[in-house]
Formats: sequence, structure tokens, C-alpha cells
Amino acid sequence: MEGLRRAVSTGAAVLLGFAGVSSIGRGAEPHQIGDGAVHAVQFAPSQAAGELIYGVTYRLWLPPGVKTIRGIIVHQHGCGEGACKGGETAADDWHWQALARKWDCALLGPSYQQPEGANCALWCDPRHGSGQTFERALSELAVTTSHPELNRVPWALWGHSGGAQWVGTMLLLHPERVVAVWLRSGAPALVASPSTEWPGLETPDAALAVPVICNPGLKEKTHERFQRAWNSGLSFFQRTRARGGLVAFAPDPRTTHECGDSRYLAIPFFDACLAQRLPRIAGTAGPLGAMDATTSWLAPLQGDQAKPAAAFTGQPLVANWLPNAAVARAWQDYVTTGTVADLTPPLPPTHLSVTAGGEITWTATIDFESGLGGFIIERDGREVGRLPEKPSTQFGRPLLQKMSYHDTPTPPWPQLRWTDQTADIATQPEYRVIAVNSAGLKSPPSSPARRP
Repeated sequence: MEGLRRAVSTGAAVLLGFAGVSSIGRGAEPHQIGDGAVHAVQFAPSQAAGELIYGVTYRLWLPPGVKTIRGIIVHQHGCGEGACKGGETAADDWHWQALARKWDCALLGPSYQQPEGANCALWCDPRHGSGQTFERALSELAVTTSHPELNRVPWALWGHSGGAQWVGTMLLLHPERVVAVWLRSGAPALVASPSTEWPGLETPDAALAVPVICNPGLKEKTHERFQRAWNSGLSFFQRTRARGGLVAFAPDPRTTHECGDSRYLAIPFFDACLAQRLPRIAGTAGPLGAMDATTSWLAPLQGDQAKPAAAFTGQPLVANWLPNAAVARAWQDYVTTGTVADLTPPLPPTHLSVTAGGEITWTATIDFESGLGGFIIERDGREVGRLPEKPSTQFGRPLLQKMSYHDTPTPPWPQLRWTDQTADIATQPEYRVIAVNSAGLKSPPSSPARRP
């Protein structure tokens, strides 16, 4: 099975900064949407014993100008043709890119070519060759990108459905490489399944130190098809937490198997874990940092209120573990409402420009907490347009990049430009643009620009 290497750049050339400032990462440097090259490596199906029987493409986004990669954030789709298609754009997600950029991490989106109805276990259990192919892909990408550290830096693993089984199994097989894990509607197979000849998995002691959130949809609990996703997540939580594992159960009250607004809890969770666990020497394999026990919070499994661990009066080893106060507050919001509140508006757009033909362009800053939902265009102090004109809310809160069932963006990507076709040119109208995040919070207006 021979890997095919290629590098491409995607996305609109729209200047973008971002608001998060890290103590270790590069903070609020401006950058362009998609200006970090997306590198792809593809593997054909193999019939060789122990190798992956499905083709797979890995797409890796690197922050522009990054000198040394500190970790890899993996966004793994679930089973079926639709999920595989959705996974093709995971590395293009501007909101997840903001998290990766903050910590000098790569963002990796695998996409398996699994035919509809084929045995998903033959890739979502890494022992069937997908784990080996994943590591081979990192070796190929280390050459393509001239970042040899991709072979050794740790992984932050997000997975949905069959992808949750994959990332959870990678945790149990390689706990020393894993910063944190998000299990959306799935979990590793702790008990042997008829769909695979492999035995059930043991949870090594090292895996207990890795933060994990199990995130099913509440409507899966009694769903004929997806009930097993609820049961497997709950079982993983109970077994792991009983041994002192750093794990929480975060049911989404609004969804079944779709990802909904899970990113608004997942991104701050990974942010907290990356802050404490990434190796202090960039580009190395470790050792990974330990989570600070003095900042942790606990919450009852069936409750929605968390307390600092020192003030918790229940049984700790049956309670949800949360890394700090900020994530605990986000968890409380999420298990109650299915999303996370935001009190911080985005920054105003910048570099506003207007042509004689009425085309308005601008640059914007990523809202780290909620992403960018859209823009309001004002002419002489009154609203005259919006971008997008009709925000998409089919899956979760509205984002500039329309979201899919799989927490991945759906092309095409919008460009930050709008044309005014109704103004009286003789008046030389003045324009401002306001950014709106997915929570509906508005920025102050941009500096004005006048139409020549």
C-alpha cells in the first residue's frame, strides 16, 4: 500500500486574527482564513493481512508561520458514506483552526472511503490497520510539510460515533501520546463485539490520567438505533471514573446522534487540557503534563451543578470530573441547554475598504468562544445588508461556515465582501461593518470607510 503525497491550499484569502491569547501559544497574531496550507496524503485500500481494507485520505492544516508543531488535534468522523464525506472538510474548519493556532498545533481530518453498509469496525477499530495507517500518514506528512516533529508530538483526539470508538481505542492503546479525548456518541469497545475478531480492551493505568468527556445526545438514551451509543459512553464513564479516571459525562439535551453545538464545550475543554498537558519543549513527545488537581471541579452524574473538588460532598468516584471553573461553567450550561453561554462580544472588523463600484471588503477576528456567525453592513448608520443573508441553523448555532451533522463545515466558504447596489453614489456614503458571533453578540462597529 503506497501513500500518495500532495499539498494544497484552500479557503478564501480573507485576513483573520483571533482573540485568544495563550501564555505559551502565539496569541492574537492576524492570519488569513485558509492561508495555512492544507497538506493531504492518501492511501489506497489494501488486501494484505493486518492492513486497512478501505482507502483513506488525511488532510492536515498547519498554522501559517508556525516554526515547531506542539501537537495534533484529530477530528475523526463516524461510520457511513455521509460521515466520510463530512470528514473531508474537518481540517478546513475556521473555529477549530483557531484552537489549533493558539497552541501551535496541526489540525488533522481523516476521511475513510467506507462504502455504505460496509463493516465500519474494519476501520473504527484501529487494530484492523487504521491505527498503523494513521501513524504512517503522520510520517508521510512529516516529510511533505518539513515538520519532522509530526512523528512524535502528542494528539488531542475528537471523535463522533464510530470515530469516538476509534479515538477511544487509540487512547487505550497509546495513552502516553494522548493529551485529551472527546467521545461524541460512542466509546471504545471495552467488551468484545461480534463485528470484530479482536477481544475487548483493557484500560491501562496511564489512560486514567488523560482527560475525557463522554458526550452522547440525550435522545439517544431511548432511541432504537442509537441507544448503544448512550450505553457505551455511560459504561466507559462509570468504569473509568471508578478507577479515578479524569472523565465527565456530558449529555446533550437537544440532540440524538448529530453533533449539535458540542463544539462550544469541546473547544474550551481541549483548550484547558492543552494548556496543562502539552510538553513544555515544543516538538517533543513529552512527558505530558499532569492536570492540576487543585483546579478540578466535580458534579453529580445526574445533576447539572458543579463545585470545586474541595467543596464537593458527594462520592467523587461516581461524579463528573471537570478540569477547572471555566469548563465546569460551560458544562453546566451545556447539559442544561445544549449549548454554552457567551458574554464576550467579538472584536470589530478591520481594514474596511469600499470601491467606486460599491464592493465592500473587510477583515475580521475569530471569536474564540463562539466563532463568527456573520456580519451586519451599515451605510450612514443604518443597516443595509447582512452576510450571510440567511444564516444556516440546521445543525447548531449559525456559523459563517455552514455546519453539517458531523461538526464539519459544508462548502462553499463565504468571502468577506458585500456589494451595495442601492446607494446614491453622489452622496459618498459612509460604511461600517459589525461582526456577530454564533451566540448573537455584536461587536462595536468597524472604523468607517467612505465610497469614493
